[in-house]
Amino acid sequence: MKILTVVGARPQFIKCAPVSRALRKQHEEVLVHTGQHYDREMSDLFFEELGIPHPDYNLGIGSGTHGHQTGAMLAGIEDLITHEHPDCVLVYGDTNSTLAGALAAAKLHVPVAHVEAGLRSFDRRMPEEINRVLTDHVSDLLLCPTETAVENLRSEGITGGVHLTGDVMVDALLEHTRVAQASSVLADLGLSAGTYRLATVHRAENTDDPKKLAAIMRALGDLGDVVLPCHPRTEKMLKKFGLYEEADRRIRLIKPVGYLEMLALEASAQTILTDSGGVQKEAYVLGVPCITMRETTEWIETVQDSWNILVGSDHDAIVRAAREFVPEKERSDVFGKGDAAVKIARVLGEMGK
Repeated sequence: MKILTVVGARPQFIKCAPVSRALRKQHEEVLVHTGQHYDREMSDLFFEELGIPHPDYNLGIGSGTHGHQTGAMLAGIEDLITHEHPDCVLVYGDTNSTLAGALAAAKLHVPVAHVEAGLRSFDRRMPEEINRVLTDHVSDLLLCPTETAVENLRSEGITGGVHLTGDVMVDALLEHTRVAQASSVLADLGLSAGTYRLATVHRAENTDDPKKLAAIMRALGDLGDVVLPCHPRTEKMLKKFGLYEEADRRIRLIKPVGYLEMLALEASAQTILTDSGGVQKEAYVLGVPCITMRETTEWIETVQDSWNILVGSDHDAIVRAAREFVPEKERSDVFGKGDAAVKIARVLGEMGK
């Protein structure tokens, strides 16, 4: 088969790495980078670290409003599908790149396969939730990471083409944790295991609201031992709202780090505070308590197993959880055992028979 894979954001690069390796053993893959994440720290470094083949095409879309970005991607991907004539278009996750790839393929009557199908936060204010729902409803193969995801699809009337594969991020994490442990990032930052809290903040619902962003930064500053790899959008909005100098004084703001360095920082953190879906899941697999600075999560299993707590952007709730939250249960293999990429490759191969 010829499979056209669409990626554009750093979480998708992580998910793509093990799947691409599995696919290329039996199939031809054409890798398309939309350019949604386009600087070295957010893009090139991940391709190098994870051993992902150089993209066959880079659309270079860059940033912009949701409509502008998605529209430009849709036009570019449509042209590539027409030129390459793939048997299937493979998309990942819940970004504008995901939706654009799925829509372009569906309108050209090319089968769509969606990795991480069935996730729901049930919060339509999130652009990611809109992307997930629309992508699932035009996909032919729905590759679900958990039983909860399968059930979410069933409740929406989607039962055909649904496959429980496990989570490809577990594949990537298990594959790279040992290498990450050899990273010098802790020594470079003068950190010791278990002596710091790791934070990430990047979602528009937090970064683009000055009151929420101020409350989160004040809470992180009050904790006093927080390391925050600063997403470019977060840095931009901190400066726009006049919050950057105080945040930089009270929080250890550092540049974005590569995947291996991030794994090392996550694994050795006392606690993780985040608004990232992927980081919530990585914290669970690594056995690190997680405080999620959102009202909802698509990874409900992490909350049900008491390794993750939702606190929103409330200052007092963030501080209290960071100081008091202790997981109450043993972790399970709810996200799979690290063989999701092989299962996904097998499902795609069966579609081509």
